[in-house]
Amino acid sequence: MENVVPVQGGELWADDSGGDGLPLVLLHSGIGDSRLWDALLPRLVERHRVVRYDVRGFGRSPQPTTTYSLVQDLVEVLDHFGLSRVVLAGSSMGGATAVSLALDAPERVAGLALFCPGVTGYEGLSSPEFMAQVETLAKAGDMDGLVALAMGVWGRAGVGEDAEAVDQLRRSIPAWFTNHARQVPDAPAFDRLDELTVPCVLALGEQDQAEVIRCNEAMAARIAGCRLVRMAGSDHLPTLREPETVADLVLELCERVG
Repeated sequence: MENVVPVQGGELWADDSGGDGLPLVLLHSGIGDSRLWDALLPRLVERHRVVRYDVRGFGRSPQPTTTYSLVQDLVEVLDHFGLSRVVLAGSSMGGATAVSLALDAPERVAGLALFCPGVTGYEGLSSPEFMAQVETLAKAGDMDGLVALAMGVWGRAGVGEDAEAVDQLRRSIPAWFTNHARQVPDAPAFDRLDELTVPCVLALGEQDQAEVIRCNEAMAARIAGCRLVRMAGSDHLPTLREPETVADLVLELCERVG
């Protein structure tokens, strides 16, 4: 069931499958929206109540008009649906949000399934050269150039025209710029990862950006009991590249938890 979820100073598009079973919340990356999870949904909703939503400015959610926090928006989504304790599955940006909530409110998080996750407080995820290229292309209004640049960094595992990945990027890149001035960074989490005690699986894409791979390896080493999985066929878009493997890992984690 589609919903409009009110959040502080705005609203989000969300989808709730309903049903019984341990609630599972899906958090998308910054190079796509909640449609990145589409291929996994049939398997996930067979066993769980699944909630997913679009971050402000992404997908079907309006652009932000005030300052906001990714973690606080997640809390408001959980409260809206009456979810006191959930498993979080997060990709990239969504993974960072999941980790931050698990540290801020551990009683609300039963498990973490992280895919190519980011994490606040970690330096070196983006090279200065890459950011300079983004700035140059953005000033020129060159959307095709931005998509091509992003695909070269994060979409290396694609073949052919890779239309779905390109479409996700093209729809999401505007949010990089509309959200930047309004998103309040969540508290640094990298140096607190050893505080996490919930079951956790972290899957990295072996064809992902080298800086992300290093970050993911460092994260897994700091999280007690974390299972590190290397996805040979994935870049920064694992739910598009290896959806069955991602679904397996999420469901296996949920079984461990519940």
